[in-house]
Amino acid sequence: MGHPAGLFVLFFTEMWERFSYYGMRAILVIFLTGAITGENPGWGWEKPAALSLLGTYAMFVYLTPIVGGWLADNKIGYRSAVVVGALLMTLGHASMAIETPTFLYIGIFFLIIGNGFFKPNMTSIISKMYEGHDEKKDGAYNIFYMGVNAGAFLGIMLCGWLGENVGWSYGFGLAGIFMLLGMIQFYFAQPLFGNIGEKPKNEKKDMIDTLQEDLISKTEGVKEKLNRFVSIDYILIGAFIISALIFIVNDPLSKIGDINTLNFSVFGLENSLFFALLAAILFILILIVRIPRYDKIVRDRMIAFTIFCIFTIFFWAAFEQAAGSLPLYTRDYTDRVLEGNWATIFKIIDAVVTIVPIAIITYVLISLFRKTFNRISLSNIVLAISFIIVWGLVVYKLWINFSAEAKEVEITWFAILNSLFIIIFAPLFTKWWDSKYNPPASVKYGLGLIVMAIGFGLLAFATRNVPLGAESAKLSMVWLVLAYLFHTLGELFLSPMGLSYLSKLVPARMIAFMFGVYYLAIAIGNKMAHYVGGDIEKITEESGLSYFFLIFTVIPIGLGLISFALHPLLKRLMHGVK
Repeated sequence: MGHPAGLFVLFFTEMWERFSYYGMRAILVIFLTGAITGENPGWGWEKPAALSLLGTYAMFVYLTPIVGGWLADNKIGYRSAVVVGALLMTLGHASMAIETPTFLYIGIFFLIIGNGFFKPNMTSIISKMYEGHDEKKDGAYNIFYMGVNAGAFLGIMLCGWLGENVGWSYGFGLAGIFMLLGMIQFYFAQPLFGNIGEKPKNEKKDMIDTLQEDLISKTEGVKEKLNRFVSIDYILIGAFIISALIFIVNDPLSKIGDINTLNFSVFGLENSLFFALLAAILFILILIVRIPRYDKIVRDRMIAFTIFCIFTIFFWAAFEQAAGSLPLYTRDYTDRVLEGNWATIFKIIDAVVTIVPIAIITYVLISLFRKTFNRISLSNIVLAISFIIVWGLVVYKLWINFSAEAKEVEITWFAILNSLFIIIFAPLFTKWWDSKYNPPASVKYGLGLIVMAIGFGLLAFATRNVPLGAESAKLSMVWLVLAYLFHTLGELFLSPMGLSYLSKLVPARMIAFMFGVYYLAIAIGNKMAHYVGGDIEKITEESGLSYFFLIFTVIPIGLGLISFALHPLLKRLMHGVK
């Protein structure tokens, strides 16, 4: 493909990490809220408790990379950070496989810390690998992110199938096995990277520290004054962090164990919600205080980027229902039993969408062997073992499926549709963005929100006749497939744009800081998603299931229309950035 072999080592490393992350996430809420009796019992948690834990976990997953990236940049190097992160995540998955509350929390802690080391430094290695070859960088990232989707696809399919049909411990354990294999193959492949990602030299860091004090960046040819942090900035940031942490920690504690770290209410709001609102207000104040102090062009562009971050929060607050409330809807309200010809058709489709992607990835693996076996034989052998396990599980899964007359589609099977649709439609969107019909930023954000909302609108229509408080129903799975289709199309409009516009709108010296702000927006969206999603039962009892999905239909459509309306303003604020 015209790219260095090291890229494909990173491809497979990221693939196994995403395999473990999405595989575990696919079964977590189903396991926690599952009935405590039966052949494969769950823990019988209340839905708000399970989704609160998931929301806090997802939020920290997007925050810890900020710290992990800094440590790799300044202390331990990218490669060591990836190995440490992968090892910690392996321990996390292994802990969750033990299936006790104590080991569940230990496992999630290790996953959060490990992700902070791992996640930011894979892309950093790619960036260093392609220095001086910018013309190939876009293609490299496209190949790399195919690894992300391939890992999500395989992880959800295999961990989900194993967890639902064999035992939850096996699903969590499989995620850990592939995280370990991914770490080992990366560790033994390091000779391919030369000095890329090594521990930074102290003298280089000292030089950077010295120059940073005198750094003056240029934007549009105009010298820009540094906007140094002052006392009020630190006070507001400190108060924001404290308020946010109280909410993040107290929310799951109060819902899981009835433990209230600060057991009081303010203005009639229970303490978790109060501190969440306080953190939001403080964050807005930080922006109001800091942004006006920048030079005009930088100030305007940062205001534009902040507006995009607000849209990002609400997009992910709706989209991430895929990890929380949608699996619950799939389990309780979808008719997943197929018989006769429909069962046969599904088995064939399932076999095709399973075998074809794995066959393509196996071809890439064989190509990598031919190029690198002499230099990194141990890494290649570990990869081969990984794929032998994958093919063995796939053959076993398909044999079980075809042996049964009827077929009950797994709850987690529907979650693979997101990765599948991305693989199908991403090339079409890439061609669109490269054409003269490439829409402006505000239109992309607006379309992303509205198209995603259509998916929830279809679910709202499908559930219109479900009685108030109904705990189950038998609705067609077609509605769920269509919902995932529109959610994915919305994601393709909006999600890849964030980092692209970040790099264009923000001065180079502020990329790291604003990268943190962008990931904070995604983290807030993830927590909001599961905070609201946890009330699916309560909303269903009081207003109906259709009303629950209407929330995620009306609000994104409204925000999408606002994004369209803001186009003239955003165009001015972006000062020529397209």
